[in-house]
Amino acid sequence: MLDINLLRNDPELVRENIRKKFQDAKLPLVDEVIALDRENRDTMKQADSLRNQRKVLSKQIGALMGQGKKEEAEAVKAQVNAAAEELAALEKREVELQEEIRKRMLVIPNIIDPSVPIGRNDTENVEVQRYGEPVVPDFEIPYHVDIMERLSGIDLDSARKTSGNGFYYLMGDIARLHSAILSYGRDFMIDRGFTYCIPPYMIHGNVVNGVMSFAEMENMMYKIEGEDLYLIGTSEHSMIGKFIDTILDESQLPQTLTSYSPCFRKEVGAHGIEERGVYRIHQFEKQEMIVVCKPEDSPMWFDRLWQNTVDFFRTLDIPVRTLECCSGDLADLKVKSLDVEAWSPRQQKYFEVGSCSNLGDAQARRLQIRVKGSDGKKYLAHTLNNTCVAPPRMLIAFLENNLERDGRVRIPQALRMYMGGKEYIG
Repeated sequence: MLDINLLRNDPELVRENIRKKFQDAKLPLVDEVIALDRENRDTMKQADSLRNQRKVLSKQIGALMGQGKKEEAEAVKAQVNAAAEELAALEKREVELQEEIRKRMLVIPNIIDPSVPIGRNDTENVEVQRYGEPVVPDFEIPYHVDIMERLSGIDLDSARKTSGNGFYYLMGDIARLHSAILSYGRDFMIDRGFTYCIPPYMIHGNVVNGVMSFAEMENMMYKIEGEDLYLIGTSEHSMIGKFIDTILDESQLPQTLTSYSPCFRKEVGAHGIEERGVYRIHQFEKQEMIVVCKPEDSPMWFDRLWQNTVDFFRTLDIPVRTLECCSGDLADLKVKSLDVEAWSPRQQKYFEVGSCSNLGDAQARRLQIRVKGSDGKKYLAHTLNNTCVAPPRMLIAFLENNLERDGRVRIPQALRMYMGGKEYIG
């Protein structure tokens, strides 16, 4: 959510940003907010004037009663009562106006970073760099579900019976591999100085509204019927929510946290065969990175976060590339975002395995996450998040890139201690 002063002082900047995100339908919101804000400030002035008038009249009543001028005092009382009724109406209007302003402000997109490439959708994202040599072996790479089934590692049919499409049973060495990758991801991030955390897996509606847009919520979140609780789609939701309504001393920054959680998503829409299996699913697990920092430090932390993911995948011998997300592909709260994609030898292309985002002060403004500076002044923090690793989707890249001709799967050195010393499975 933007600072209202930006719309008051530079509405054209806000309009131009909306155009860059190809959301022209939202352009009228700028004028609507400006008009509502003007009315709100006028209403507040009228209300303040009435409050001052009421104080003056109340003093007059006391003075008149002390002088025995009862009739005159009653007349002034009538003025006070009339003013009270008018004030109540104005205060009610204030609340209505503030709600209308907030409703519109919540859907006006954040100002994107000047470095963000302009484009309509993810087809116009820009490749930044490749890490590792993408290899296509001289033997066929089976579909990832087939690899898992040959290793007796997945049961989708039973999951459909118990839970429906988009769920799975992982079994045996594949289940162990799944857990090993998460354990390695946890230790990898701890070794990089992040504090390990396991957060709540359900959050209140006000936290949901604080960390994401309404459109994202509708397409992602599962609501618990009859309760003000939502299942998290990523631990970022509850980890950023951890700081709601807090004032952090500047000396406490940065807050660098790495969190494990299961994640639950609706994954609305139809998808092709390569996105079935365990690519787009309703339940998965993830090791996440969260940073709360000073505004001037967020660009540096952005680069450090996505580099962590690149380094993690390279230790597992998986080639990756980074993609700069274009303006039209950015969620409304994001200032800048970069995807990490892993190489798929089967598809002979890269696919997304992580996303790094700088949200500026958008989440902090919604959740009132403030910092007290050394001069005693308060300001809004910046928040960032990034995926370290999210199996079982990540298993697709792992299995394809480490598959041997004989059907075995090689375990990279970094992971062997989590797999009981095994060099291969299969």
